[in-house]
Amino acid sequence: MKTEGKKRVWEDYQKEIAEDHYYFQRSCIRQNFFPGSETAFLKILTGELGRDIMDDPHHTTCTGIGYHADIVPFDTTMTVVARHFALMTENGYENMIISCVTSFGIYTEILETWKHFPEVLARARRYLKKATGREFNIPKNVTHASDIIYKFKDQIAAKAKYRLINQQTGEPLKVVEHIGCHYSKMFPSWGVGGAEFPYVLQGMVESWGGEVIDYPERRHCCGFGFRQYIVRANRGYSVANSKKKFESMKPYKPDFVVCNCPGCTMFMDKWQYTISEMEGKTYDEYGFGIPVLTYEEMAGLVLGYDPWELGLQMHQVQSEPLLDKMGIPYDPAEKYKTASGKTFRLPAEPTSLKVCV
Repeated sequence: MKTEGKKRVWEDYQKEIAEDHYYFQRSCIRQNFFPGSETAFLKILTGELGRDIMDDPHHTTCTGIGYHADIVPFDTTMTVVARHFALMTENGYENMIISCVTSFGIYTEILETWKHFPEVLARARRYLKKATGREFNIPKNVTHASDIIYKFKDQIAAKAKYRLINQQTGEPLKVVEHIGCHYSKMFPSWGVGGAEFPYVLQGMVESWGGEVIDYPERRHCCGFGFRQYIVRANRGYSVANSKKKFESMKPYKPDFVVCNCPGCTMFMDKWQYTISEMEGKTYDEYGFGIPVLTYEEMAGLVLGYDPWELGLQMHQVQSEPLLDKMGIPYDPAEKYKTASGKTFRLPAEPTSLKVCV
């Protein structure tokens, strides 16, 4: 089969990802939901890959949830992002990594707006100067944090202590990859593979030995939808979206789900608990639910990081069945201990969803 033409077409779906010297824009919701993920990301970049990255304590939220809920106006969001660019500029960086997919969508929307409407860029510079006295350069390279792990996936594979292989059967783990809507559905050229063929998570899974499942609702929204969830009366729409995905993937018996958006990770994890309480059903064979990981957690497991330091105990669907399949050792007694050695109050057990004790 001739592949030359296909390779040329695939080149159109690639993006430039900087090699080094990054300014890191954290995620407000990722830090709250899965606090070990960004710590693992920084550890991988600096400790495993030897890259230079600045974790700046002076940046703020991007206002994305408020913006998409029609609470924060565009000009305010634009000025907040301009301040982040100013912090990056002042610290001598020009490559920005964005942790949150919602933030990534905000940044790309603003950059595309400035590209096509230079008068809006001038307005942003004026607003920022008036509000803070700062000036900024537009970043040379803007990537999502999952792009960085994708870029270095093979280097991570070379350092891997575990692979996405079921040690009990020798078969690749079956993985559902879920791409956040704001990663490339808004502006396809900003994501690896675009909106049609997003490859950023699939590339990691395949490099580390797993097998990605292609199921009917693979590109369906997780159900977050901002106003679908923020307005309590609309939350039925949110859980219904997630349920549609679970029902679609269940026949393929996935071993776990991996997401590149903190909101998607949270909803696909916690809605499984909600559905189990509402309907008494789970979507795996044994009643434990399907573990849902961030890509940083997945990379950390492959590299042999302690599951509890990664924060897997923070998930509603627990990870022990997956750890057992991968052959990863863990100490149940350490699961709910703090860094000082104290034990958290143990969470109450769900009615239907099984947990490992």
